[in-house]
Amino acid sequence: MTRHRRRERVLAACLAMLAGYIDALGFLKLGGFFVSFMSGNSTRLGVGLSTGWAAASLPALLIGLFVTGVVAGSLVGRAAVTSARRRPAVLGFVTLLLAGAAILEEAGLGFGAVAAMTLAMGAENALFERDGEVSIGLTYMTGTLVKLGQRITDALLGGNRWSWIWYLLLWSGLVAGALTGAAVYERMGLGGLWIAAPVAALFTVAAGMIGDERR
Repeated sequence: MTRHRRRERVLAACLAMLAGYIDALGFLKLGGFFVSFMSGNSTRLGVGLSTGWAAASLPALLIGLFVTGVVAGSLVGRAAVTSARRRPAVLGFVTLLLAGAAILEEAGLGFGAVAAMTLAMGAENALFERDGEVSIGLTYMTGTLVKLGQRITDALLGGNRWSWIWYLLLWSGLVAGALTGAAVYERMGLGGLWIAAPVAALFTVAAGMIGDERR
């Protein structure tokens, strides 16, 4: 994360907040399954397989949708004419998926909405790439917390005193988004997607203004 410019790090924290928001909506809708945190779903898959295929079908489907979203987001990004357009293209795709999820929910197609949310979260992870590899994970925080601990260790041993703050900000963004999503779900259910879609559109505009300049 420290290889990115400050404005890119702030955008990443905002997108982590969006991911936490969407994941909270999906988690509450599905009763304990995730639309962005596939480590949790993988554990649920393993536990489900121990009791029978029926219990494993939902986490398996969610994992498949998430990976499909990553593939789709990566294809959209690589189809962009220039690197400066790659991030707005990916985020525009995420916005369309979230808007589609809101429309599906409004039409009474709840699982269709969940499927579109999962695809969107997979696609969002294709936003920050370097040399074909994800440079900032936006929907999963285990690696971020490991790096937070490593940067704190560096600071204690006389290294960069403040680089750990960016990892803390990224993690805090996801937690704050999840808290907001849970509060919204209590009042609106998946109707909270009508908030997420325009927010994603604003982040698309911000990504276009930031561009994809690299050090």
